[in-house]
Amino acid sequence: MAEQKVIAVVGATGAQGGGLARAILADAGGEFAVRALTRRPNSDAARELTALGAEVVKADIGDLRSMTEAFDGAHGAFLVTNFWEHMSPEREKQEAATMAQAAKAAGVAHVIWSTLEDTRDYIPLDDERMPTLMGSYKVPHFDAKAEANQFFTDAGVPSTFLQTTFYWENLLGPMAPRRGDDGVLVLAMPMADSPLAGIAVEDIGKTAYGIFRRGGDLVGRTVPIAGEHLTGKQMAEQLSAALGEAVVYAPVPFDVMRAQPFPAAAETGNMFQFYAEVPQFNEVRDIDAVRDLNPQLQTFQQWLNAHKHAFAGA
Repeated sequence: MAEQKVIAVVGATGAQGGGLARAILADAGGEFAVRALTRRPNSDAARELTALGAEVVKADIGDLRSMTEAFDGAHGAFLVTNFWEHMSPEREKQEAATMAQAAKAAGVAHVIWSTLEDTRDYIPLDDERMPTLMGSYKVPHFDAKAEANQFFTDAGVPSTFLQTTFYWENLLGPMAPRRGDDGVLVLAMPMADSPLAGIAVEDIGKTAYGIFRRGGDLVGRTVPIAGEHLTGKQMAEQLSAALGEAVVYAPVPFDVMRAQPFPAAAETGNMFQFYAEVPQFNEVRDIDAVRDLNPQLQTFQQWLNAHKHAFAGA
C-alpha cells in the first residue's frame, strides 16, 4: 500500500477538528493519516485519538515555530480557531496569520481554513439595523474569520475556504428547549420566521475529509456548507416528533437577545439577525453539493434521532 499522506489537524480534540480526525481514522484503508495538533497532548481526548491510530503532536496556534514544526512533512492541514476561548477578533486574526505563515514555510500542499462570511458585505457598519461592535464589526467572530482569508491568499498557501454555520449541537446546550411554567417545552430562537442553515458538527469534519479526498480540485475555492435549512417552527415540529411531546417555537426579538446578561449577547443577537435577514447565507449553501462531498450528511431529523436521549429531562 502506498504511504499515507499526513493531514495535520488543528483542534483535533475539539468539535470540527475532532470530526475530521475521526473521519480519516475510520477510513483505515484510505490515503490519509492523522497528525492531531493540540496544546494538551496528555488530555483524555488526545489519548483517545492516539488509541485510534493518530499521531498526537503538541502545538500552539499562536506560536509560529511550534506550528511550522507541527506542519513539517504534512501534505494537508485543517485549520480552525476558537473565538469563544478569548472573544478577541484581533487575536483570532493573528492566530490565522501565524498558521498561514507556518503552512507556507512548511510547504503544505493543501490547507482547509474553517471560516465564515463577512457580515459587513451585507450589513455595513453604518447600517443601523444592528449595532456595530468593538468599533469595527457587526458579528466579530464571522468578520474576523472572513478577514483572515486574505492571509492565506497573500501567503500563497493552496487553500480551500470552508464556510461553516450553526451547530445543531447548540440545541443540547445553551439553546436547548426549556420547559415553561405551563410545562410545555419551548424552543426560543431569534430567527423570526426565517430558515436557519444548520449542521451536525461531525459533518463539518466529514465534509472537510471529502475536500481533501477530492485532491486539488477545490484549492482556491470557497465551499459553503449546511445540513439543512429549517425555520424555528419546522425545528420545533421535528423536535416534537423525536421527543414524543409538543415543542413550541417562540421567536425571540433580536434586541431582546442582545440585552441578555451574558458576555456574548450582543454578538449573538447580531449573528441571528444576520442569519434571519440575509437570505444569501442560505442560498449559497447547496445541500446537494455538500452531500456530494459527504454522502453521510445528516438531516436534522437524523441528527435528532441519534441525540434524542441527550434531551432527556428537558
